[in-house]
Amino acid sequence: MTDATKEPEKFKYQAAAFLTGVAGVSMLGGFGMTLGMAKKKDPNMFNKGIMGARELHEAGGALALRALGWGSLYAVAGFSVFCFSIWKLSGAKDLKDFRMKAGSVLPRIPKNDPPQSRTEFSGLTDLLQYIITEDERKKQGLKETPEAADKQQ
Repeated sequence: MTDATKEPEKFKYQAAAFLTGVAGVSMLGGFGMTLGMAKKKDPNMFNKGIMGARELHEAGGALALRALGWGSLYAVAGFSVFCFSIWKLSGAKDLKDFRMKAGSVLPRIPKNDPPQSRTEFSGLTDLLQYIITEDERKKQGLKETPEAADKQQ
């Protein structure tokens, strides 16, 4: 491999690591905030749920782990059965065959070359003004954008 082909691949791995890190930190932060709010709301029951108490059948942490395990099992098994049934109903023999059959059944996404409206904005104010102008134009029944009118002249 040359250096030119290694750079995009290296960037993909760095981007994937970054997104995974952001998702992990966000998940941990959300979980921590939820635990903090639960403890703040009722500290006595929170401590009983963590430690376990006689009046509770099962500690909160153990109950949550059991629910997470069963929920994960149901989600993975259910989605696997769904995907397998779609695969078998399509009659595909391999992934390439399935891709071709799914492509013939699903609607085509039209290519928008070149874009029919603006794609570059100088800032948020410019974007919002453009949206307002386009909305007013549609309400008045004008279908032509200012860019298209300029091109015709």
